Amino acid sequence: MKKLISSILVLTALISCDEESFIPKPPTYLRLELPDHKYRTYEDDCPYILAVPELFKVKQVSDANGMTCHKDIEMGDLNGMIHLSFIKMKEPLSAYVNFANDKVDEHKIKATTINDMKIINDSNKVYCTMFELQGDVASPFQFYLTDSTSKFVSGVVYFNSTPNYDSLKPSLDYLKTDLEYMINNFQWK
Repeated sequence: MKKLISSILVLTALISCDEESFIPKPPTYLRLELPDHKYRTYEDDCPYILAVPELFKVKQVSDANGMTCHKDIEMGDLNGMIHLSFIKMKEPLSAYVNFANDKVDEHKIKATTINDMKIINDSNKVYCTMFELQGDVASPFQFYLTDSTSKFVSGVVYFNSTPNYDSLKPSLDYLKTDLEYMINNFQWK
């Protein structure tokens, strides 16, 4: 009986051996179909004019005193938000720039790379620094715009998902084109 059981076990082991080994498939993500980049002008009582993608929806932000010039820009199918904060400067410009840079520095723990890009439009007095944070960060893009004397706008991008850089990469590439357009066409009133 022992010989029969051990023979069956050996035979089962030999039959189950296969030259092909099992390799698990990596996780997959849904392909995002995004429209061509098209833009429109957004203007209200605030001291700036935005060029926003048609895909995006601009929402007013209010506080205890009523409407402000802060904006929440819903990014439609990208499932995220751009928070714009407008500040009428009372301190030297360096105080606002340092604060914005400190906010970027908070992401150094998770960021694998932080690239910055300067955009200067002397004719419209728009001076911008945009930060692209790569890696599994909560905010992959941050930027600020100023006229260098009295107005300052900071922008922060958030997605409504777990920050997974690899899966967000197609959306980030698409969004970067829109952000560059928005910044290059930003105007002060």
